[in-house]
Amino acid sequence: MADGTPVDPVNSVFGKPTYGQNVGQPKKVEMPKGLWVKCPSCGEMLYKQELSANLMVCRKCTHHFPMTARERIASLVDDGTFEEFDPALVPVNALGFKTSSKDYVDYVKSQQEKTGMNEGVIAGTGTMDGAPLSLAVMDFSFIGGSMGSVVGEKITRAIERATARKLPVVVVCASGGARMQEGLFSLMQMAKTSAALHRHGQARLPFISVLTHPTMAGVMASFATLGDLIIAEPKALIGFAGARVIKETTQQDLPKGFQTSEFLLDRGLIDIVAPRPILKATLANALRYMTAGGTAATKTSSPTETPAS
Repeated sequence: MADGTPVDPVNSVFGKPTYGQNVGQPKKVEMPKGLWVKCPSCGEMLYKQELSANLMVCRKCTHHFPMTARERIASLVDDGTFEEFDPALVPVNALGFKTSSKDYVDYVKSQQEKTGMNEGVIAGTGTMDGAPLSLAVMDFSFIGGSMGSVVGEKITRAIERATARKLPVVVVCASGGARMQEGLFSLMQMAKTSAALHRHGQARLPFISVLTHPTMAGVMASFATLGDLIIAEPKALIGFAGARVIKETTQQDLPKGFQTSEFLLDRGLIDIVAPRPILKATLANALRYMTAGGTAATKTSSPTETPAS
């Protein structure tokens, strides 16, 4: 060069190599969202598709994740046998309930869009291991599974349908209790569902209640604990009031885990704690025993029934 600096003929043509840079730095790969779920109990990362195939139960610690009502129905009834009833029933704002931001009916509509459900329970008929039954399944994702007038009405109709057809009835519970936005109308559902179960019992037909996490308050204090057989999933929260309220009211220290399935099983409130993978088999066996020499289902519908089209 003109200033006397020697020229490297290779680097002047091909450029100076950058040894050591970017070595051991893999390219960042963008992973699609929603493929993995972290277990809140053991911290294991679970592939969502495998978790669904395992009925939403952690393969490492057996933690039971929430299930939607439709997932639950698919896990319990025989393929292609479920017929939904009263899918179009929706609540009205009889009390004119409003918050500072939203009318109750608008709030329900937003929940319908979010969950794809019209209400917090799906009811219908189907078969379980070939045996017909009436089934109602609550969904906690819809306003906390709270029981308002429509939830109570659909469960009552499921019971009355079973009575008319001489079928056993199974209700899968998942609820925080009565729906406060409907006030007294929601509390009336406790009496209505209980009365329907009384008539069902007088007809000597079985009712099995399945308690899942959580089953609380007005649902717990009505049909959920009126089963001829009460089955619960492991470690489900089951009770009437929350632990803090009970402690403040009684001014007593409470036993550890006193509102869990296992605690209540030991004290006789619950008959069986059944993990989800064996729940269908447990129900089917129980129904066979309870309907031994039992009743044949009739195919006639009552005038008030409105099957899904």
